[in-house]
Amino acid sequence: MIARLNQELTAALHATGDRELELIDPETQRQYVLVDSDTFHQAMDALRRQQDREAITAGLAQWEAGEGRPLDEAFEALRTRLGFAPPP
Repeated sequence: MIARLNQELTAALHATGDRELELIDPETQRQYVLVDSDTFHQAMDALRRQQDREAITAGLAQWEAGEGRPLDEAFEALRTRLGFAPPP
């Protein structure tokens, strides 16, 4: 969904220059930060990369500790959990 800013918010956004604009929902008191979409997408990409690195690091630590299992067993367990029949 895309909503249009009213004149008050547009003026506040322009007054911040290149910085973020903090907003408060008066009904819920929940706070938001308005940034341009390029900044948002760059931040989300960076977060995904960080989460991927953390998952890989955790997986390697489990593997080094001997907690892993062979790939065919892992796929079989996944197929069973998802309710798929094993391949012929």
